[in-house]
Amino acid sequence: SYKLLVGCVVVVTRRRKKKKTVPFRSSFESSLLLFRIRRLRSLFAGAVDRTSSDREKMWGILRQRAVDGGLSASSLRRTRSALVSARSYAAGSKEMTVRDALNSAIDEEMSADAKVFVMGEEVGQYQGAYKITKGLLEKYGPERVYDTPITEAGFTGIGVGAAYAGLKPVVEFMTFNFSMQAIDHIINSAAKSNYMSAGQINVPIVFRGPNGAAAGVGAQHSQCYAAWYASVPGLKVLAPYSAEDARGLLKAAIRDPDPVVFLENELLYGESFPISEEALDSSFCLPIGKAKIEREGKDVTIVTFSKMVGFALKAAEKLAEEGISAEVINLRSIRPLDRATINASVRKTSRLVTVEEGFPQHGVCAEICASVVEESFSYLDAPVERIAGADVPMPYAANLERLALPQVEDIVRAAKRACYRSK
Repeated sequence: SYKLLVGCVVVVTRRRKKKKTVPFRSSFESSLLLFRIRRLRSLFAGAVDRTSSDREKMWGILRQRAVDGGLSASSLRRTRSALVSARSYAAGSKEMTVRDALNSAIDEEMSADAKVFVMGEEVGQYQGAYKITKGLLEKYGPERVYDTPITEAGFTGIGVGAAYAGLKPVVEFMTFNFSMQAIDHIINSAAKSNYMSAGQINVPIVFRGPNGAAAGVGAQHSQCYAAWYASVPGLKVLAPYSAEDARGLLKAAIRDPDPVVFLENELLYGESFPISEEALDSSFCLPIGKAKIEREGKDVTIVTFSKMVGFALKAAEKLAEEGISAEVINLRSIRPLDRATINASVRKTSRLVTVEEGFPQHGVCAEICASVVEESFSYLDAPVERIAGADVPMPYAANLERLALPQVEDIVRAAKRACYRSK
């Protein structure tokens, strides 16, 4: 968070110089300004952690010091917004990548329960295509970390059979596009067995891997399968955004007695997020079926999941600059869907924008909009807005790929439409 703050201050200062609104400074003046920026960094951090009553008093002092240091009041507001946004996600000062969060979750669950094992292509000696299973083969041996042939149908069927026998497989797909090779085992075996056996058979298995668009990998490696699997009774479908999401939800998935489809995002693996001390505890677990309000607001509700949560938060910052207060909901769980949190938010804001990478027809967004229309129609002040990927297979070309996916500006425009329609 501190690095982000300094970055914001430096960027703002540079922009002001480009616009020639700041006169030429001597080396001494520049050094003095840098010292003031460093001093402001520590003061900002202290202000964020204070109670709300004390915080506003502190901001008044900081505002004057910022102006003395060469920053405008508007620049200070932008810096404050960025800092609060960064610090509000988790209560801890530590950071963790999504990759490390997933790795640690699997490691701890394997250590706690001898029935948990990992299987998939390259998960052992190569430590996973995206290094999610790094170090597990060395620690637990080939009896619990299985490198499989390139046959999704084969190893997925073996995993489901192992779950029938009481083991807890974690099956990795290099991409969920390849799960199409194994969909019969996922849908007809894993998802339906508990119901068809009148509850006598549980299938405690996790299907995990990257889902949705990456970068320049084409239509056969870029599809989002959230809506596909979320439509199937008997499955639970989770989609984490942050490191805390990834760690807490994967632990919940492994401990769950039912089959769970765990949809990760390749582009998020290397991203770092603040993580609380609570989330680092080996007993940490997030509830399945519960969404998280990432940012509170009063004018419009933005509901999304996975990588699009980051886009929605950026859009909310831009909307705030124009006086629109957006509430951002991170679904976390797609099936079961937290309809209560979504509808409660819409009843407060009276407007809804949904965002997903998947195809527009019969998607997750469509289900959310239907739920809101059914349960909260009389609270709406504007038609619901849906933002989704283009209704075409994913292009290879970077410029076309960008056009085929939702962008921050798309969310901003939709939120503005929702807000201005009722005025």
